[in-house]
Amino acid sequence: MTSPGSNPVPATGPTGPQATPPARPDPAALPAAAPPYPGPLAPALPRPPSLIERRWPGPPGTARPLVLAALTAAAVVGASTLTMVRPGLGWLAAALAAVAALVTAGVVSSGTASPATAATDRPDAGGAPGTTAATRPDATGAPGRVAQAAWAAATVALVGVGTVRAAGWLFALCLLGAVVTGTLAVTGGRSPLGMLLAATLPPAATVRALPWAARGLRSRRTAGSGIEVGRVVSSLAISAGLLVLFGLLFSSADAVFADLVTGLLPDISPPGMIGWVFRLALIGGGLLGAAYLVSRPPDLEGLRPEQGRPAHRLEWTIPLVLLDALFAVFVLVQLTVLFGGAGHVLRTAGLTYAEYARGGFWQLLAVTGLTLLVIAMAARRAPKASRADRLLVRVLLGTLTALSLVIVASALYRMQVYADAYGATRLRLLVATTELWLGLLFVLVGVAVVRLRASWLPRLVIGTAVLALLGLALLNPDRLIADRNVDRYLETGRLDVDYVSGLSADAVPALDRLPEPMRTCALRKAAFELPRDGFWATNIGRERARPVLDEIRGASWVPSCLGLSRW
Repeated sequence: MTSPGSNPVPATGPTGPQATPPARPDPAALPAAAPPYPGPLAPALPRPPSLIERRWPGPPGTARPLVLAALTAAAVVGASTLTMVRPGLGWLAAALAAVAALVTAGVVSSGTASPATAATDRPDAGGAPGTTAATRPDATGAPGRVAQAAWAAATVALVGVGTVRAAGWLFALCLLGAVVTGTLAVTGGRSPLGMLLAATLPPAATVRALPWAARGLRSRRTAGSGIEVGRVVSSLAISAGLLVLFGLLFSSADAVFADLVTGLLPDISPPGMIGWVFRLALIGGGLLGAAYLVSRPPDLEGLRPEQGRPAHRLEWTIPLVLLDALFAVFVLVQLTVLFGGAGHVLRTAGLTYAEYARGGFWQLLAVTGLTLLVIAMAARRAPKASRADRLLVRVLLGTLTALSLVIVASALYRMQVYADAYGATRLRLLVATTELWLGLLFVLVGVAVVRLRASWLPRLVIGTAVLALLGLALLNPDRLIADRNVDRYLETGRLDVDYVSGLSADAVPALDRLPEPMRTCALRKAAFELPRDGFWATNIGRERARPVLDEIRGASWVPSCLGLSRW
């Protein structure tokens, strides 16, 4: 005890004064403790392959020297022969060279890959590490090599239209079709989803093929023929040098040979060489991506959207029954117009026959396209589990298909009347061809409805479209249009000279039947605008028209063409 005013006596322990406990340190100021030792590391689980790695592993290994040489040669041929202004022989030559190069790539890849399996143990080989992808005869998604050959032949035929026909609009349509068929030739695809996915693969294949080709260029291995990459490149360079050297010597020795060489070789002016290099890069990149796809095509089998829950019978039966009834009433009216009752219908409508035909064709074309969508949706959602369900599907969809065929016939009849009243044009002929193609599709849809199977239908949709384009090219559309208009002029004295003078050289033989001064007025524009073609721009249609146009160009008498057009 201490008194209130005294000093406190420090407490003592057994060994002396008791020490004051130290202040607790700040945890934030302490160094971080070392993590506990985890023990031996567990092996990492392998990463499951992605969808692209499973469906499209790419060719194993590197690009073969023979394949790279074939692609280079095809790219040089394409860059040297393509005519960008007018269709001609060069397009067909470029297409044939591309097909030959891709066939070489396919044959070489088939000979070097195992027929049963192909293991891709390197991540940079295009596949997942440690995965094995089976190589099947139908791995392209198309029915084997036969389908690939068919699509390739269709591509060459569509591109070859530019050698036979001079109509630029027709060649543009054929080029679009050739892009589709060429894509299917190198990728495949049977289902609609597989075909849509195939359309996105060529650009991606070009990007993926760059390291594949770079490894092939760096590789010292030889191809099956025993030729290294460096030797192939040296051989091509020596061949080009020899051809240029001796070609120049022969050209300086003979003027006829010089003209031939000038037509065969590309333009060597600076703008011409820039265009040549651009075409070479574009064609070479496209061919490299196509060779990558051909060497190991993607597996597009089984790519279909998930099957939804089938609709209740009443959900799809009521709309289809009502739609069938509406179509039946419309078809009865059309049959009245087509088979003798047109006068009564037209008097009731208060229209002329030409106005009646013109006013309904486009609506009927829209109805035709929408009906195909309705049939596709109903066939997908309708239940088919019982025999009664399948019978109901066949009856309702079959009735709608049959009525749609009558609507197609009515639309074609209207277009015929429209062309007789106002003359034939490219748009009217193209739309009529489209309507005929849709009518053929309805026939195919009817077969699919009866069989209740349509796995073959997507391929035939594209196949029939290609046949329609080739059939249109075979008919020579510009000459057909000119023939119709000339016949109409000889019967009625009405002709749109401004329109027919804008047709291609294919129409010249038909316009040559016109009497003067109509003949000269219709051909004068083509005579002064048609240039001389080089070898790779050779076109059969323009060559046939050239004698007539040369005569028009050399005529001393030039009639006045003002006011000659009569509709």
